[in-house]
Formats: sequence, C-alpha cells, structure tokens
Amino acid sequence: MSRVNGFLGRRNFLKFASVVGIAATAFGDSFWNTEQTAVADIHPDNPNPVSSNEAIRRLLDGNQRFIEQKRKYPDQSLERLRLVAKAQYPFAAILGCADSRVPAEIVFDQGLGDLFVVRVAGNVVSDTVIGSLEYSTAVLGSQLIMVLGHRRCGAVAEAIKNEPLPGRIGLIIEGIKPSVEKVKFRTGDNMQDAVIANIQYQTEKLQESSTILAKLLREGKLKIVGACYDIDTGKINIIN
Repeated sequence: MSRVNGFLGRRNFLKFASVVGIAATAFGDSFWNTEQTAVADIHPDNPNPVSSNEAIRRLLDGNQRFIEQKRKYPDQSLERLRLVAKAQYPFAAILGCADSRVPAEIVFDQGLGDLFVVRVAGNVVSDTVIGSLEYSTAVLGSQLIMVLGHRRCGAVAEAIKNEPLPGRIGLIIEGIKPSVEKVKFRTGDNMQDAVIANIQYQTEKLQESSTILAKLLREGKLKIVGACYDIDTGKINIIN
C-alpha cells in the first residue's frame, strides 16, 4: 500500500479495512485477529498532534468558560470552515451520551474540526463506536478519547429499573447493566454511583476491546479517560 511522508493515508486505510472485513467474513475470527494487529501498525497523518494532557487542558478550560458564560466560540469563522473542509485533525475524540442536554462542542466551547464526537444513549461502547474511535486515533491522530457520561442519565436509570423495553432500546440498556451490577448493593446515591460505574465500565471496555487502541495506549500515543457532566451546573469532572 502506498504511503505519503511515511504515513498510510485515509483512503488506503479505508481500502485496507474493507478488504479485512471481507476476509474476516470469509475466514472467521482467527483471520480478523491477525489482520487487526496489522491495521494497528498504521500511523496517523496528523502533522501537528496535540498531546493527551494538552487536550484535557483545552477541554477543561473550555468547559470553565462555558460555566462562567465567557465563551470564546473558537474556530467557528468562515475561514475555519474553509480550512477544515480540506482536512480534519481533531485534538480529542469524545464518546458522549446522545442526551440533548450534553452537546460536546458547546459544553467544551470548541468549534469546527476541534472534536471528533461519537454520541449514543448511555455512552455505550459497541463495535461501531470502537471503529469510529479507531479512525479518530489511528488515522486522524487524536491522542485523547474522553468517555463523557452525565448525571441523571436516562439510559442508566432504565438499566437500574431492569424492566422490559420496546424495540431495540433494550440493546442499549444491556450494554449498561454490567456496570449497574457493580453498585447494586452500595449505600448512598445509587443513581450517581451507577452513572460513574458506567463511565468507568465503558472506558475499560474501550481499552480491552480494540487491538488498535490498546497498541496506541502501550506506545504512549493515546490516553482514554472518563468524565461526568453535571446537567445542573454544566461542570465536567474527570473520573479516575
């Protein structure tokens, strides 16, 4: 496969991933596991990557501006629009809940091309989510993934209730239940404990379910952190 300046480009990444997918279907998991390791050797083509610690600082600084109503609305000009139309190099990737009250670019006071955002109810990790985040890191060069949950999450509340749900809503809830089991017998605020436990569980699942992300973590080229958004105050806290 061709490389440009030592890096495998987006087009070749997608072509290779497509071939791998077809082969994996034909030959099963053993082939996929081998080829996924090969994909993990891809280097991002971001010419000016932002370190994970710097990315966290930018996010928290932006959140503080949001809280204090001192937003700068950065990177939202026509010039910025035209610039990122040519290429995107987001400095962080966010796996957030689809809740309408937690739009990442607003609560972090960021603009066009700054964040690679994946949103799904309950910030639940799935194969599709993993693939999207692999792309943001292995190809676009983001060195930070933040799993962003929030207080009083409706999906977590449904997992606590453990009642039958219509349609495919239950598929999402099933992805949260393992984290709820960990806090079922604790005392205190079970709802908030479950929200935190879910953030931690999804963060761990990301690290354990992708050879690409695991390799970047081992090489010190990626950090995955959890965070919780307070829908009453707008404040975001890092979860250890």
